[in-house]
Amino acid sequence: MCTPSPPKPLAGLPTSAGTVLLCMALALVAPCVRAAGLRVLTADDTPAAAQFVRQLRASAGVGERFVLERSDAPSGVSPRSGTGDGADEDPLAGVRTRGLRAAAAPDAPVTVAVGLAAAQSAIERPGHEALVLAMLSRLDYETLQSQPALRRAGRPVGVLLRDPALADQLALIAAVLPQKRRLGVVVATESEPMVRELQQAAGGFDLRVEYAPDASSLAAALRRLVASSDALLVLPDRIGDNQAATLAVLRAGATAGLPVFGTNEGLVRSGGLAAAVSTPAQLARQAVLLGQTLSASRGTSGADSLRVESALPVSVRVNANVARELDLRLPDEKTLAAQVIGAR
Repeated sequence: MCTPSPPKPLAGLPTSAGTVLLCMALALVAPCVRAAGLRVLTADDTPAAAQFVRQLRASAGVGERFVLERSDAPSGVSPRSGTGDGADEDPLAGVRTRGLRAAAAPDAPVTVAVGLAAAQSAIERPGHEALVLAMLSRLDYETLQSQPALRRAGRPVGVLLRDPALADQLALIAAVLPQKRRLGVVVATESEPMVRELQQAAGGFDLRVEYAPDASSLAAALRRLVASSDALLVLPDRIGDNQAATLAVLRAGATAGLPVFGTNEGLVRSGGLAAAVSTPAQLARQAVLLGQTLSASRGTSGADSLRVESALPVSVRVNANVARELDLRLPDEKTLAAQVIGAR
């Protein structure tokens, strides 16, 4: 029986040894998952979700069970299921189901819910199969915590956040700007859990945090930040997820000659300097490992405890044009990614 060692749950900074063990486990996860099968629940049609699902499907061995369900389908239509033989090029095309309350297949004991809508429905389903809630933001997780069904006795549940830990973002900023310590962050009022995480990981950074409860207060908050910061960081909250608000931060940084860091590739393409990210394919491989660990824990002490993991495989994205405008000579993206991982 193939049972990988479980990764350390999210609790502060992961150790370098833990990171190495995770990478080794990810390399071995494909043959491990083939004994289990996967049920995937999704209501998300974004390209990132589609790539995530395709990687999950690729993780299934030839002839092994793979069930894909949609939550937005009309009633009375059967779910599409199949085997990992690559027969269907688009794993989301034409999928229709009775909804997310269908009974789990006996040979698919690991269920992966993709995105917040699917996660909200999945945790209300009957059954005790291992459940992975993936592609979630930190604020999505805070929303789910209010649902009592998230902690049902006898059901192991794992939450996989779509973004790397904020400590990784700080490690990237330190690698890019080793002499700059004043970091400005503008956040929404409901982002206090992320602010606490940022403060715990800040180390030698001098954090300058401004709250912007609404759009009218954003401009004033940014004026205060750019006057006292060496760089700006956009968190994955209501400001970071809003295109207009993100562009306002980018314009403020560009006007003041300050680099702007973020947590997604879109911000880097739009004018941010750099971001530590985890790709959908990387997240899918981590989700498979987490599901295998949860499935192996069923029936053991603490099997119904909730595990929360940040995205651990990290890639770095850099906007080379912005770097030139700021007169910065940066290492390549792979070197920066290695430095981020080495700082754990």
